Amino acid sequence: MQQKIIILDFGSQTTQLIGRRVRELDTFCEILPYNKFPVGDDSVIGVILSGSPYSVHDPEAFKVDLSQFLGKIPVLGICYGAQFLSHTLGGKVEKADSREYGRAHLETVDTANPLFKGFEQHSQVWMSHGDTITAIPEGFQVIGSTKDVKNAAFWCAPGKVQSSKFKVQSSKGVWAVQFHPEVFHTVQGSLLLKNFVVDICGSKQDWSAASFVDTTVAELKRQIGNDRVVLGLSGGVDSSVAAVLLNKAIGKNLTCIFVDHGMLRKNEFQQVMEDYKVLGLNVIGVDASQKFFADLAGVTDPEQKRKIIGRDFIEVFNAEAKKITDAKWLAQGTIYPDRIESLNITGKVIKSHHNVGGLPKEMNLQLCEPLKWLFKDEVRRVGRQMGMPEHLITRHPFPGPGLAVRILGDITPEKVRILQDADDIYIRGLRDYKVRLSGEEARKVLAAGVPAAMTDGEIEVSLYDQIWQAGVILLSAVRSVGVMGDERTYEHPVALRAVTSTDAMTADWAHLPYDFMAKVSNEIINKVRGVNRVCYDISSKPPSTIEWE
Repeated sequence: MQQKIIILDFGSQTTQLIGRRVRELDTFCEILPYNKFPVGDDSVIGVILSGSPYSVHDPEAFKVDLSQFLGKIPVLGICYGAQFLSHTLGGKVEKADSREYGRAHLETVDTANPLFKGFEQHSQVWMSHGDTITAIPEGFQVIGSTKDVKNAAFWCAPGKVQSSKFKVQSSKGVWAVQFHPEVFHTVQGSLLLKNFVVDICGSKQDWSAASFVDTTVAELKRQIGNDRVVLGLSGGVDSSVAAVLLNKAIGKNLTCIFVDHGMLRKNEFQQVMEDYKVLGLNVIGVDASQKFFADLAGVTDPEQKRKIIGRDFIEVFNAEAKKITDAKWLAQGTIYPDRIESLNITGKVIKSHHNVGGLPKEMNLQLCEPLKWLFKDEVRRVGRQMGMPEHLITRHPFPGPGLAVRILGDITPEKVRILQDADDIYIRGLRDYKVRLSGEEARKVLAAGVPAAMTDGEIEVSLYDQIWQAGVILLSAVRSVGVMGDERTYEHPVALRAVTSTDAMTADWAHLPYDFMAKVSNEIINKVRGVNRVCYDISSKPPSTIEWE
């Protein structure tokens, strides 16, 4: 039976990050809505309660029935989770005099406690709360304090949890911290989570890329048998890894369909088809670009563009899939964040996603999602485990509608040509420019699975591998005056976009070297007919999004 940690989500922006940190410990975890604890599931070895945008005193604050797990398995409350434990068990939570946000230091920490084993005194942590715990419940003890937060961390040993509000005799311990161990700013946060997940909960740490491949291939063989499967390829990491995984399981019974809507990157259709041939995949390539361009003619509204492209893609894909008359399954490269983002903790849809929401009724196929439990970095590790080419594995995320949502205004083949040429120069430049990293920057890159050799405490990687996502935006509705040679020009500006992120839920603009930007700007203006000005987007998410449309 696969061990797992359950993370109950109370709406925190960093809940996914908790999940990623647990997975980094080679331990399987599930992120579930706060009120969906799987009662009776014997594979659960521990529970983590996330943060929340609410105060425990808000009428609409999310509450969970602690009797489902408290005392039965170890529990760790983080921020709101800690405050909820204290409030429910008889402690006191009050509004702080001032919002406790940002860096703080644990001035006292009980390193004899199993949660803080190996901790250094005065360790930096990250606070983010408006309420504070002014009194802890009966039977609990303080194990960590900062200058301003006395009850920064507290616990109750096994067999001690009892209160007038909540009657339970605990055979397992309960821990609570008012800071966020999952964020990078908490320097020893990964150690704290390791102490909880591995030492306290007893994880065997048997969740790995190798074990995932073995168990998933076996499960796919059992699930699919000798049935035929069709899979829509995009050229991206997720669908490509899903295809290779299915190919290992069912071989020739998998047929992949790669639709070219005409708005891929420069020469991408041909290059990706060659990659898939090398991987031994059975792929049908469909050039449907004329249909897409015709249906998009004159359309400027971003949402309408997306709907047209989505509709046309389904039409083209269905037409090809129907030719495989004995197909019984549709495979998709859906990954775990797709599913988490598509539902909020009240179960209401907050974001539509191209891989989530079911199948068109006319397809009459069953759905197969072999990557549905993986985060993006785990998908890349699985790809490496299966020996896929590195340039496929490290590809940046790319929007489903392609360059159509990077052209502000209507779509024409000429505008796509301009953007493809500018984007090609930019992306090749990011791949060619090497930087040396050390310390925390190097650790982040290595943690993402980027292969790099450490020399004298430093690694050398490309700017491309240091960045989460990059691309060029064509401001086709705008023209700017320029001078080229002895002539004035009146052509389009383009904007370069590059962001750093861990999961795309939040992102910061990448601080690219000036010499790199100068070189790329010069090359784009000199070589791309139709462009005479290059800008750089320095907006972060939030409030901006990664894509412009």
